[in-house]
Amino acid sequence: MSNSPAIAPIRPALTGGVFFSRHETFHPRHSWLKKGFDAVQDRPDIFTMSDAHLELGVGKNMGQAIRYWCTAFKLIEPVKQDRSRSSEYRPTAFGLKLLSKKGWDPWLEDPASLWLLHWNLLKAPCMATAWDIVFNDIRKSEFSSDDVQAELARFRDQNGLTISESSLQKDVQCILRMYTEQLKDRPVSDENIDCPFVELKLIQMSGDSRLHQFRHGSKSSLPSEIIVAAALEFVFGISPSQKTISLSNLTYATSGPGQVFKLTESAVYSAVDDVATKFEEISISDMAGVIQMSFRKDALTLASEILDTYYGED
Repeated sequence: MSNSPAIAPIRPALTGGVFFSRHETFHPRHSWLKKGFDAVQDRPDIFTMSDAHLELGVGKNMGQAIRYWCTAFKLIEPVKQDRSRSSEYRPTAFGLKLLSKKGWDPWLEDPASLWLLHWNLLKAPCMATAWDIVFNDIRKSEFSSDDVQAELARFRDQNGLTISESSLQKDVQCILRMYTEQLKDRPVSDENIDCPFVELKLIQMSGDSRLHQFRHGSKSSLPSEIIVAAALEFVFGISPSQKTISLSNLTYATSGPGQVFKLTESAVYSAVDDVATKFEEISISDMAGVIQMSFRKDALTLASEILDTYYGED
């Protein structure tokens, strides 16, 4: 469905508009993000070409999905030109940092990079509205695909959007395929090839195969540095001058790292405490019983420095 910029922002992540069912029913697949990023680096006009999908070595709808996902993960962005619509794209600063030849992790070999991409997908401005709703608004211990669709429909109706049930269903199916490991006895096909984000194990099947649940708590493949970098970006989004935030807010606030990564407050505490031992600009304090993270530098600068250090570019 089309973007609806006239709608008042429901929350910070949706300041750029509302986006449903842009993925052509395809979740991001192995190599797609690198493929799309490299293509834009080589040819900014790649996605204006009628045979772009052939250049990418995929079907036509898959080519459109690659463009969408690379944009949604904020790896590429459209080149904006005055008085004209530009269909050319360019790498973003984040895309260059992560996927360029000398980037942090060009081939996404470190699971931490998938966590970083997951965060980047959901942070403002989020171009995957259904993802934002699912990770922030579904609080049930177990949920079915019907529950997810009902939550999306509630958002649609509350905000006067015109979005078909079939579009909502496509988003539901894509989200669950993207994060839930498929049953081992299910035949492998183009429709259920596992997505790299399955490795995050954020959503798992419940006892009943029709039910799903988020996996809350610490994650062995999620480094403290990714959590704290996300926390700093989250604080900056609230107020660029803010230098303190409660761990409770980081854990439970809409669009915060706790909700996006499905962390407990103790997991957030452990991450901040760990990074505080490596960066003197980060500290934990107890103010009248409220545990807080404080920092002494511009939030985005510090977040970038933490990631540079993690990826070995300090």
